[in-house]
Amino acid sequence: MSLTRPDLDALPAYVPGRSVPGAIKLASNEVPYGPLPGVVEAVTEAVAGVHRYPDMGVTELRGRLAERLGVDTERIATGCGSVALFEHLFRVACLPGDEVVYPWRSFEAYPIIGATTAAKSVRVPNTADHGHDLDAMAEAITERTRIVIVCNPNNPTGTAVRKAELDAFIDRVPANVIVALDEAYREFVTDPSVPDGLVEYGDRPNVVVLRTLSKAWGLAGLRIGYLIGSPEVAAAVRKVVTPFSTSLAAQAAALAALNQEPEMRRRVELVVAERARVVEAVRKVHPDVPETQANFFWLPLGEQSAAFAAQCERAGVIVRAFQGDGVRVTIGTPEENDAFLGAL
Repeated sequence: MSLTRPDLDALPAYVPGRSVPGAIKLASNEVPYGPLPGVVEAVTEAVAGVHRYPDMGVTELRGRLAERLGVDTERIATGCGSVALFEHLFRVACLPGDEVVYPWRSFEAYPIIGATTAAKSVRVPNTADHGHDLDAMAEAITERTRIVIVCNPNNPTGTAVRKAELDAFIDRVPANVIVALDEAYREFVTDPSVPDGLVEYGDRPNVVVLRTLSKAWGLAGLRIGYLIGSPEVAAAVRKVVTPFSTSLAAQAAALAALNQEPEMRRRVELVVAERARVVEAVRKVHPDVPETQANFFWLPLGEQSAAFAAQCERAGVIVRAFQGDGVRVTIGTPEENDAFLGAL
């Protein structure tokens, strides 16, 4: 007799990017330049109060985000990274048997979250150039669909959906289906035709935008993200969020980081410049690397992915292999990127 749900036996566990002592880690899409100025001091000060619970409503941070984004505070929910907010969104939108449509390959947490909320995953294969097939995704929507996800830029392929095609797609989605725009890598987008989901679609009641402070803002180790939706959706998410899951240290760090937007932008520009240099070099060996708008790029190596990652590891560089599909490589410092190119 099993004490746990038997359907989870077939579900793969989330696989984080590996950390190997002494090796260069280009596997987890982290920004390599350390915490933003003032973050360590803010966390240190906050630690003195860890015997107290944090503000469960995350009032000050939600207010700061609302001011920065130009939205009402009631439209914002925070959580333990944007992935946790996806969990909460699934919980408030889906009953057992309801469907969630998303591209594949995409963020590997989507099927895990779907299964644990008893929602049925409807995976729509990516196009030949590793981007979303929005027409096929629209056709996959049924009367049981509750959420459709657009990961823009897409993790792990780095590809991005442009405004004209996203406009047409969202117009096709029924009003009773949530369009969840996963914009975890929004800060790295340089193509002006890739829309800001909040600016372009934030006035639509069924559009929800999810973002994180883990990537460009350098807070991966503290886990904090936010969701912007209609007041109704945001309130429902806040209702089911694990109490006090946005920790005292995370709230303090986020507030300090948001004070450093110019420095964040400077570091993003360094990443973007390296992205262009590295991808150009990689394409001389693997010309089928797709365009990327994130802080990583995709090597579509198929069945050779694991062997390639193992070869990189022997050279002291850790990349992220998705067996049978490809390898995701994070953009690091120039020296780290040169080490990868040497391994390549």
